[in-house]
Amino acid sequence: MLKRIMATTAVLAVCALPLAAQGHAATPGNEMTLTGQVIDLNCHTTNGAMGASHKGCAQACAKAGVPLGILGSDGTIYLPVSSKPGDPQNSKLEQFAEAKVTVTGMHRMVSGLHTIEIKTVAAAS
Repeated sequence: MLKRIMATTAVLAVCALPLAAQGHAATPGNEMTLTGQVIDLNCHTTNGAMGASHKGCAQACAKAGVPLGILGSDGTIYLPVSSKPGDPQNSKLEQFAEAKVTVTGMHRMVSGLHTIEIKTVAAAS
């Protein structure tokens, strides 16, 4: 019985090697600089809430885990992402909630969604 268990374990381990070797390949993107307004994605997309009067709500939502996004001047919404698993991005944008920022980073378009992996963020002048 022990030999069968050991043999089965060995076969499963060999079969699992190709799965373990598969990594998440990064989707190609392009470096960009973006100027736009930091928005609370939930309130903005469900009821159009944005602007200085919405700042407190946006900050509270961000602290609760609601993702912040960046609304570009052309109306495109960018979702901040990270190539590191479990790396939330709200902390980079919380202080700028409902304000204009200039962000540099890697832009990717995936399944119709604009994302940006933030390298730098600063208040826009």
